[in-house]
Order: sequence, then structure tokens, then C-alpha cells
Amino acid sequence: MKLSPVPLASAPLRGPHKRLVKPGLIVAITAVLAVLCCGGAISAIIFGDLTNQSSLANSLSCGGRGAISVDGEFDRMGPYGPDQVRNAAVIIRTGQDLQVPPRGWVIAVATAMQESSLTNHGHLGAINDHDSLGLFQQRPSQGWGTPEQIMNPVYSSTKFYNKLTQVPGWLTLPLTVAAQLVQISAYPNAYAKHEPMATLVVNQLTDGAARSVLVNGQLRCAGFGEIAASGWTAPVGANIVSAFRTPERPSHHGVDLGASRNTPIRAAASGVVIMSRCDVGNCDRDGSPSTPGCGWFVEVLHAEQVITRYCHMNTRPHVNIGDRVAAGQVIGVVGTTGNSSGPHLHFEVHLDGDRSSRGAVNPEIFMASKGAALGVAA
Repeated sequence: MKLSPVPLASAPLRGPHKRLVKPGLIVAITAVLAVLCCGGAISAIIFGDLTNQSSLANSLSCGGRGAISVDGEFDRMGPYGPDQVRNAAVIIRTGQDLQVPPRGWVIAVATAMQESSLTNHGHLGAINDHDSLGLFQQRPSQGWGTPEQIMNPVYSSTKFYNKLTQVPGWLTLPLTVAAQLVQISAYPNAYAKHEPMATLVVNQLTDGAARSVLVNGQLRCAGFGEIAASGWTAPVGANIVSAFRTPERPSHHGVDLGASRNTPIRAAASGVVIMSRCDVGNCDRDGSPSTPGCGWFVEVLHAEQVITRYCHMNTRPHVNIGDRVAAGQVIGVVGTTGNSSGPHLHFEVHLDGDRSSRGAVNPEIFMASKGAALGVAA
């Protein structure tokens, strides 16, 4: 899709410089854990209290507000002040005007968070990285435009979207891969850690567009098999047959999805496999309620130290520790190994990199917040 520039608008803003782009070849995506930052206070802002809420499965809005305004006052969001949030609004509005799907808005906002902390930097003298300027630290000498053009947030956002939408398969690529193919940064793994905060900002400014997909020019909540603009998708299309920490099962730290044996299990979001094994004596046969453990299972580490766990697989998982997976990638098949009385997927979500029960949150609430509602039949 070829996009055309839109009229220039918006005065430049200035502030402290965070990181600047360096030229170079596209670098292979490596460094398994270095790209993922600790959650801490930002996790509380992004995820809220996910342990004590009733089910939201399909009650959240998915981008019904329409085109957003970049005028008026903006509130602080997490570490970003009103001027920085306004710059995020300009990035999003430009994407709307260019009819870029909301996944592009999340990628663009996350990229600008990494490159400039959403601050429209001018030339910074001795600490400047060559001639890098603006929200995306684009360089006039590399063909991004004149300094005056790049310092305009609408122009620089348009140039970013023009290049992003020319990347083959960009809608389904992990955010850090898509951003790197545009930016060609010296720090190719740095973008992923901003995805949750960028998702929050997009949702706040657009009434939930990061929970949506674009179909025939219209935004709607993502359904099973679709990856929401947040980059998340349901692991299987099946109803919840046992909920999170019920009175009957207070130590049930996930949800059971009643999928049939050999149903493909999909990674809920892009990330790195940190566990792939059998945790009982023999996973070559079905388990039982008296068998301990998950049986064959996989854990994936995502941005902001979120971990997803997939238990009771029928056979050895399709992925190994250290593998990078994309959202929607098949990582195994449903079975009934381990502590299980019949085929289903036991699915958990943990925050702050805490694999224990202390880190577990209600997957139904968490996934609904990402636009990837559980319990939707295939």
C-alpha cells in the first residue's frame, strides 16, 4: 500500500534526548531477555488489578470513537507528560487519516517512545547522532526529508507509515521486527519493551482501537483467529470450562479451555520460549486427576515480563527453549497429559516475570483487555 503525504501541521516540541538512531545493516533479532524490561510500577498502570475483577470478555470498546482530535488538553499517561501524549495523538491521527490499520498506530507509537520518548527533538549539538531529528529520529542525509519537514510530527509520522506499510507481512510481524525493518536501528531489540505502554496509549486515545482489527475499512473487536492491534490473540477457540481461582478451585491459577485433542495451540503474542518440557514422570500417556503437574507444557516470555503458560499438550511441544515465536504461531496441540481428567488447554498469564502463583492473574480479564477474548467458540 502506497501512502501519500498529508498537510503539514503542529509546532515542534523540545525536551531531553533519550536515544538516537544509527545507520547500518538490518541486524538479526537476538538477545532473548535483554529486550524485555521489568514491569514494576508501569505494570500496575498498564494492567491494573487483574486479579479481582469480574469477567469482561466482550464488554470492552474497540475503537468506537472515530478520528481523534489533537487539540485541547491531554493528561499524563504513565511516564509521558501532556506534550508527549499530544505527540502520540498526532502519530495516531496521522495513521487514521492515512487509513493505516490500528496495529500500525501501536507500532509507530512504540517506535517513537524508543527513539525520542515521544519528544520532537531538534538538533542537539555535540550529543546528536549525526543529523537525526524529530519523533522518529529520522535523518535528512538518509533521504527522510529536509530538517524542516522531519521536525513536523505529521510529516515524520507519514514517512514512518509509508515505509512500514511497504514491509511484507508487517501486520503479523512482532513489533520489534517491523519497527527495525523501518528504522534500521543500532538497537534492533529495543522496541518490544514499549509495546504494552503504546497499546495503553492507543486504547486511551481511541476508545480501545488496540483491541480491534480492521475489516473492510471498519474497526471491530478481534475474533478468534485474528490478531488484535495489541499483538495478542486467543490460543484456542473454545469455551472456558473451568475459571480462574473459583471458590471450588481456589488454587486454579489459570483457565481451562475445552478444546478437543490435537487442536492446535497458538502463541498468544510474540515472545521467547523460556520453558518447553514434560514436568511429570511420563508424558507418553494420558494423565489423570491424581497425576501432578502440567504434563507437556510451554511458557513464553513477552514484553513487560508477561509470561503465558500452556499446559497438558498431547505430545512434545513444537517449540524449544530460546525459540522466538510470533503471535498466532502453533506451538503444540491440545491433550490431557499431567494433572488432567480430559483433553483441554490449561492457560495461565503471569506478570512481572513471576512464574509462581503469586504472579498469576486472571487470563480472561487480561486477554479481554488485549482484544483477544477467551471463551469464544471457533
